[in-house]
Amino acid sequence: MSQKTYDRQNPAFYVLIVMLVIMAIGPIYLMLVTSLKLNVDIMSDTSSLIFMPTLRNYETALCDFLWYEPEHLRRCDPTFGRALTNSLIIGLVSTAITLVIGTMAAYALVRFRFMGRDVVSIWTLMMRMVPPAVLLVPVFGIWTFQFGIDGTRGGIILVYVALNLPFVIWILQSFIVQVPIQLEEAARMDGAGPFQVFFLVVLPLIKPGIAAASIFTFRVAWNEFLLANALADRNSRTVPVTIVNSLTEFDIDWGVIMATGMLLAVPPIIFTFMASRQIITGMTAGAVKG
Repeated sequence: MSQKTYDRQNPAFYVLIVMLVIMAIGPIYLMLVTSLKLNVDIMSDTSSLIFMPTLRNYETALCDFLWYEPEHLRRCDPTFGRALTNSLIIGLVSTAITLVIGTMAAYALVRFRFMGRDVVSIWTLMMRMVPPAVLLVPVFGIWTFQFGIDGTRGGIILVYVALNLPFVIWILQSFIVQVPIQLEEAARMDGAGPFQVFFLVVLPLIKPGIAAASIFTFRVAWNEFLLANALADRNSRTVPVTIVNSLTEFDIDWGVIMATGMLLAVPPIIFTFMASRQIITGMTAGAVKG
C-alpha cells in the first residue's frame, strides 16, 4: 500500500488567520487603549505607544455610580450614567416581555388548532424581514401624535418588543415541536392544569431556545440606534444615542466616548458567556429543525 503524504499547510492560510484576528481584535484594542488615555495623549503623535494609563475617563462616565468624587471633575455630568441605566432597563425589560409573550404565542401556534394558524406563523416570520428604517416614520408619528409616549422608556420598550417578537416566536416554535406531546398528556392525566403543563413541562425542555432568543433580543435592544434616536428624549436616551449626540463640531471627548463604548460592550459579553452552551445548542437546533 502506498503511504499517503500530506502537503504542509499553505503559509497563506496562516496569514489569512492572523489578518482576521487582527481585524476582529484590533478595533477593541484601540478602543481600550484610547479609553485609558487623557485627551492630551490622544491628540499627541508621540504617545501612541508610551503613555501613562488612567481611569479618569471611566470615572467621568460613571461618576453617578461612584462612592467618591473624582478630583479631576468640577461637576459630575450624569449624561452617560443615565444612558447606561436607560439601556439596562430598556434591554432587560423588553427582553423579558418579549420572551413571556413569545413563548406563549409560539406554544399556541404549535399546539392549538385554529383557523389561519399557518398564515399567522408565516406572517410572524415575514414581519421580521421588515427593516427598522421602514417603520421609523409611521412609528414616530403614531407614538408622538396619537399615543403621546415618545420620549419615554415605555415607548421604546414597546417598539423593541414588537421588533423582536416575530423572531422569538419563529425560533421557539421549532423547539416546542420537538417536545413530545406524550409528556404533556401524562402531566394532564396527573392533574396538571394548562399553565402547569406549560411552565413545568414545556419551558424546562426548551431552555436552549429561550437562551438563544434572549441573547438575540437583548443584543438588538442594547445596540439599536435608529428607532431610539427618533423616540428618545434627553432623559430616556440609550448609550448608542448618547455617544452619537456627544460628537460635536467643536468639542469631542474621545477618551470618555471610548470608555463608554467599552462599558457598552460589557453587558452583552457577560450575557453571552453565561448562556454560551445554550446559545450554541439553541441556534443549531433552531436552524436545522422546523
